[in-house]
Amino acid sequence: MRPATALIDLQALRHNYRLARSRHGGRALAVVKANAYGHGAVRCAHALAAEADGFAVAFLDEALELRAAGITQPIVLLEGVFDAAELAQAEQYALWPVVHHAAQVEMIEQAQLTRPLDVWLKVNSGMNRAGFVGDAVGAAWQRLRDSGKVGEITLMTHFARADEPQVIATADQLADFDAATRDLPGPRSLANSAAVLGWPDAHRDWARPGILLYGADPMPDEGNGLQPVMTLESAVIAVRELAAGAPLGYGARFMAQRPSRIGLVAMGYADGYPRSAPDGTPVAVDGRPSRLVGRVSMDMLTVDLTDLPEAGIGSRVELWGRQVPVNRVAAAAGTIAYELLCNVKRVKVDYLG
Repeated sequence: MRPATALIDLQALRHNYRLARSRHGGRALAVVKANAYGHGAVRCAHALAAEADGFAVAFLDEALELRAAGITQPIVLLEGVFDAAELAQAEQYALWPVVHHAAQVEMIEQAQLTRPLDVWLKVNSGMNRAGFVGDAVGAAWQRLRDSGKVGEITLMTHFARADEPQVIATADQLADFDAATRDLPGPRSLANSAAVLGWPDAHRDWARPGILLYGADPMPDEGNGLQPVMTLESAVIAVRELAAGAPLGYGARFMAQRPSRIGLVAMGYADGYPRSAPDGTPVAVDGRPSRLVGRVSMDMLTVDLTDLPEAGIGSRVELWGRQVPVNRVAAAAGTIAYELLCNVKRVKVDYLG
């Protein structure tokens, strides 16, 4: 069997959720959109079901998958609903849609509902993607209340630069949110993962931890005690000796500067490992540091075994996990941990704990 595997540590997932909830206070939605950032939404939701206050997904189909799997906690639809039929399903399955533009308000006003619908009203405090601005926030809130079709209205916003602690943009967004919602009652939700860890002033009624649940620290110092949930690993399936000056792989990007031992690893960009990863990207071989050499191909990549004489066929290779932080691989590849984790596919997935 091909050795490419993603090991998912559910105990680490629970540790990270507890850490987020403790750091923030109040209640916390576990964000499991995009198949729990590549970790398996149903398995992760079940692992958290005994203690999570609720979950958040991007859209209706992701929520229905959780309901079909027996998840009964509140589920927030972060993109809201797209038409009247989806709104009816949100009511049927007791989902909490985000309302972030006027057409969604009108949809609720025109709906035939049998019970009040709890909604989250989104304030655009500076991200400038979705949400109501300034006086439009109060107007939308009033229309929802006057419709007689909503129950609790939670006020929310989303930060654009909370992972940059020295940048004042988040403080500005906090001030804008508070100004826009000053006279409105109801719970608040401001803190994404970075704000949970780095912006205490954003700690209100509901936290929305996402990437931190999976152990990728969004803050620059990475000193928050998170545990990686996914370990992406494979094994050396062949070994080749290269003479000094010999090229390796597509495009001959790597040229051996000395006689080298090269390990061929069953992992490639079709599995989600980034093709853009350069020579020198960290890996671990049998627990010891090593590096990627040569261009990543669809099904295979190559690592340097020259200084690891005991490594050979069958040696375990960690691409990211407890020894090789996914953030380091992402930085080397010019991307972010979110993308790497979400892109994992085709590999065997094993759940632990």
